[in-house]
Amino acid sequence: MKRYLLNVAVLLSVFLSGACSHPAVTYKTIKVDAPFAMEEIRECIFPAQDFSIEHYGAVADGKTSNTEAIAKAIEVCHQAGGGRVIVPAGEWLTGPIHFKSNVNLHLAEGAILRFTDNPAAYLPAVMTSWEGMECYNYSPLLYAFECENVAITGTGTLAPIMDTWRIWFKRPQAHMEALKQLYTMASTDVPVEERQMAVGENNMRPHLIHFNRCKNVLLDSFKIRESPFWTIHLYLCDGGIVRNLDVHAHGHNNDGVDIEMSRNFLIEDCQFDQGDDAVVIKAGRNQDAWRLNTPSENIVVRNCKILQGHVLLGIGSEMSGGVRNVYMHDCEVQDSVFRLFFVKTNHRRGGFVENIWMKNITARSMQRILEVDTDVLYQWRDLVPTYQDSITRIRGLYMDNIQCERTQAIYDLKGDMRKPIQEVTLKNITVDEVTEFVKHVKHTEQITEENINYTKINKS
Repeated sequence: MKRYLLNVAVLLSVFLSGACSHPAVTYKTIKVDAPFAMEEIRECIFPAQDFSIEHYGAVADGKTSNTEAIAKAIEVCHQAGGGRVIVPAGEWLTGPIHFKSNVNLHLAEGAILRFTDNPAAYLPAVMTSWEGMECYNYSPLLYAFECENVAITGTGTLAPIMDTWRIWFKRPQAHMEALKQLYTMASTDVPVEERQMAVGENNMRPHLIHFNRCKNVLLDSFKIRESPFWTIHLYLCDGGIVRNLDVHAHGHNNDGVDIEMSRNFLIEDCQFDQGDDAVVIKAGRNQDAWRLNTPSENIVVRNCKILQGHVLLGIGSEMSGGVRNVYMHDCEVQDSVFRLFFVKTNHRRGGFVENIWMKNITARSMQRILEVDTDVLYQWRDLVPTYQDSITRIRGLYMDNIQCERTQAIYDLKGDMRKPIQEVTLKNITVDEVTEFVKHVKHTEQITEENINYTKINKS
């Protein structure tokens, strides 16, 4: 009887919300300055109607699973033409949240979404990707597939329970065998629906946020506290804004935001504190990316703060679909990174990297200000064979007005003799202390230096 009454309430909510005469979704446009032609970014203005998850049976006791209640609120909001699904203040336990078009999940001040770490809750498997290879895996904690106008907003917090995922951070033999299996399937064009990876002890962790093949994405103002895998992954998306976020995730593979095979994005006024790279632009891996043939392009990152991370701006290493027209400016590294600007690829990737700009950056300590490495294979070097050689074209890297306290080296360019790096410009670089070497250059053409200053070199 209770379930019957709840379903009646859901249907009544749809009727009362005007399901037959939907309010319209509208947009405002944001003009973004960049050193390349940049389309205006469209920001969705959702209909002014709210759907509180409490009205659909959610309980804020930190113990009751609210997965079904949240799903009902999202369905009602979607059927009513869109609006905000409200998560009020309190601690709400849930499993995966699956979005539908025109839905803004709004986290009120004091709201905490606490995601279960029970892997069974994230089944059945959904279409996603693992480090640039498409597959069916455990559902991301927040997942949207082929949606238009989707958002997470508000000042609340996403805070997954991490106990199981921390165990899965390890790479036992079963996990490594699963990676080999997926790599082989992707390299030999096995259909994606046959790449079922959420089985046995594969332990392939889900993303926190994974929006796949979506249009007009908005992520605004909320906090993230830890993540099972890549934290924010925007994959094959067209148009979006990531702003005012406070991201802290120090587990394994905890990149801050990964933009992959996506275009027309603005990332601004965010703070990242990561166990891996902070801002990463990717474009798929090898055969899968060549099949999809979708570059990442027209991306601006501005006014962000990075407390810690491996890289401030990373390109790759999954970049086989190509990366072009990226502009990061007016950002600050408050503690340390390994590299300020890192382009990483290998002889299996192909694709291209071109027209990448970094300007007006202040930072404390790092190993390299700029590094390009064309032989980054990590564990894959000996784990799987090379199915096809394909060399990445790298052309047009620009850095201007970079202020650093301490670095081991200013730039380290390790190109491939088959396609040397071309057109690298470094201007107005000031470093208080260089501790190992100023520059190392291999297979690179057309380097321009202008006004590079460092006060001393201490050789250890």
